[in-house]
Amino acid sequence: MTGAIGVLGLGNLVHRDDGVGVHAIQQLQRDERVPPGVMLLDGGTQGLSLIPHLSGLDRLIVIDAVDTGAAPGVVMRFANGALEGLPGKPSVHQLGFADLMVAMKLLGESPAEVVVFGVQPASVEWGAELTESAAKALDGLLDAVIGQLQSWAGEPATTQCPTEVGYEF
Repeated sequence: MTGAIGVLGLGNLVHRDDGVGVHAIQQLQRDERVPPGVMLLDGGTQGLSLIPHLSGLDRLIVIDAVDTGAAPGVVMRFANGALEGLPGKPSVHQLGFADLMVAMKLLGESPAEVVVFGVQPASVEWGAELTESAAKALDGLLDAVIGQLQSWAGEPATTQCPTEVGYEF
């Protein structure tokens, strides 16, 4: 499949690890490994107001803090049916993200493929810095996102994109 590809970073930069998706987007904007034409979007905590920005995408990667009860800093990949099987309230934005996906589906604007990369947060308390575990996970998270993008773009992978849910870097 070819077509428009986007990467959406979600999170709140003043809630420590909750901001991991935004931190990741900021780093991807400077990463020369991102294939040409990929839309990188800092979605912050915008929720449904992201619909116009995501409409027309064929493939979407979402990066966010995802609380599954795993060890802090564990990076997880969810795709296809695994997105529906997420345990209760795994993402600090689950309701907003779920509403966004449902609204896009109702409007006929859903990407054909969605992959979520999440980092288990250690803290979502007030603070602008990522915790040590989330900061250490960031490089591996970015490598996984780049690997997924390269796979979709039909480029030779320079990084490995794990396919299982729940892995550590």
